[in-house]
Amino acid sequence: MYASAKYLIHADVRTNGVVERSDVVGAIFGQTEGLLGDQLDLRQLQDSSKVGRIDVSIDSEGGRSFGTITIATSLDRAETAVLAAALESIERVGPCRADCEVTHIEDARAAKRRELIDRATQLLADVEETTVTSEQIVEAVRQQARVEEITRYEGFPAGPRVESSDAIIIVEGRADVRRLLKYGIQNAVAVEGTNIPEEVAALTFERNTTAFLDGDRGGDLILRELQQVADVDYVAFAPEGESVEDLDRRAILSALRRKVPLDQVETGTTPRETFAPPTDDTDTDPPELSGTAPKPAAESADETPAENPDTGVEETVPLTDGDSAVIEDTPAEPTNTAGSSATLDDSDPMPAGEPAPSAETDSDSSSVAVTDVKVTTPETLAGHVEAVITGGLKTARLLDDSVDIIDEVDASDAFDAIADCETVPESVVIDGILTQRVLDIAAQRGVAQVVATKTGELVKQPTNVRIRTAAQFEI
Repeated sequence: MYASAKYLIHADVRTNGVVERSDVVGAIFGQTEGLLGDQLDLRQLQDSSKVGRIDVSIDSEGGRSFGTITIATSLDRAETAVLAAALESIERVGPCRADCEVTHIEDARAAKRRELIDRATQLLADVEETTVTSEQIVEAVRQQARVEEITRYEGFPAGPRVESSDAIIIVEGRADVRRLLKYGIQNAVAVEGTNIPEEVAALTFERNTTAFLDGDRGGDLILRELQQVADVDYVAFAPEGESVEDLDRRAILSALRRKVPLDQVETGTTPRETFAPPTDDTDTDPPELSGTAPKPAAESADETPAENPDTGVEETVPLTDGDSAVIEDTPAEPTNTAGSSATLDDSDPMPAGEPAPSAETDSDSSSVAVTDVKVTTPETLAGHVEAVITGGLKTARLLDDSVDIIDEVDASDAFDAIADCETVPESVVIDGILTQRVLDIAAQRGVAQVVATKTGELVKQPTNVRIRTAAQFEI
C-alpha cells in the first residue's frame, strides 16, 4: 500500500498497563466504528484499498506500554485529516486507559519527489563527469595509437623503430617501452629482467646504444651485466628510487639529456654514484629545436656528442656542471715553507755546542713539531651529520643511543645495513636522498630518527620515525 499511498498518518499511543499489538489494532477498529459514517468506515476503506494495513509498533516497560501507529491512505487531504483526528478519540486499549496523539501527516508523494530530485542530481553529476572535450578525445586517440605501436624485436618488447634506427635505448621492461612510446620515443627495447638476452646484446655492437635504467639496485645490476656482455655507449638513470615507467615527459627527457658515456662509469662500483646529475631539470629544447646550431666537437673541449632520444641522430650537447662523471682527487705534494723544514739533512752538520733539536719547540722556533694526528669521533648527532653529509662521504652511518657508530656503509646499501644490523640503530645519517624503501625498513626496525641530505617523494611517513635533513642542523 505504501507504493500507491498519498499520505501517511503517524500517531503515538501510550497506555497505563501492558498491552499487545492486537489490542491496539482492535481498539482502532472498535472505537472508530460508526464514528465517521459509512464513507469513512475503516473496514470498508480497507476493503476498497483506500486505507492500507495498520502498522503498530508497541513496547512495554515499568508496567506501561507505548508505541507508534502508521496508517497509509489514498484518500484526499481533507478525508485523511478527518481519519487522523478520529484516532485521537481512542480512550482505552484492552483493559487499560490509553492516550493516542497524531504527530503528523506525511505527504508520501513529497518524499518520493525528494528521492527523485536526489537521484536526478546524482545522474546529472555522472553525465557531467563523463563528458569529454574534443581535445581530450584527440589526445586519447593519439596516446592509444602510440601504445598500440609496441612491436617485438627477436621476441622482446620494442618500439617500431628499433630495427631501422641507428640508435637504440635499452630499458628494463615492457612498461618502460610503453612509457617512452607515450612521449614519442620509438627506438627503445626491453631486456625484461637482469639476464641480458643474446639478441639484444648483439644489437648493441651494431647500434649507438643508451641504457636508460631505473634508479634502484635493479638498474645497477642490469648495467653491470651490460658492461660485461654488451657494447653500451651511454648510461642514463631515472631519479633515485624511481622507475622509468613512472616518469613524466619532462623527467624522461631530463634524464636522457644527463646521460654519460659508459667509460666514465667505474666497473665494480654502484653506477649511480660514480657521477652526480645536475640539479637543473629545466625542460629545454635540444639544440636543433632551439635554433642554435651545435658546434663541431673539435671546436670546443667542453662539449660531447649525444643522441637525440626521439630520432636517434647524434647531436652536440654542452656539458653542464653535473656532467662530470668521475673526479679524481690527486693528493697535493707536501710543500715546505721558509724556515719550516720538517726533516734534517745529514749533510748539514750541527754547530758545535748546540743541542740537538727536539720534537717540541717554542713558538718562535722555525722547526715544525712532529706530532701524531689524532682522529676523533663526533660526540653529537650534529657532529656526525657534519662529518657524513657536509663532508661528502657518500655513506650511511648507523648510530646507537650514545651516538656511537654501529656501522658505516655505502649510502646505496643503507637499506641492507638497517635490515641486517644486529643492534637496532637509534639514528641513521645518510649522505643521499631518503627514499620510501629506506624509511619503511627504518620504521620496521624501530629507528628513532633518520637524517639525510634531502628527502625524496615519500608516499607515507611513519609516525614513529623522525625525519630530518642536514639543513635543519646548525653546522
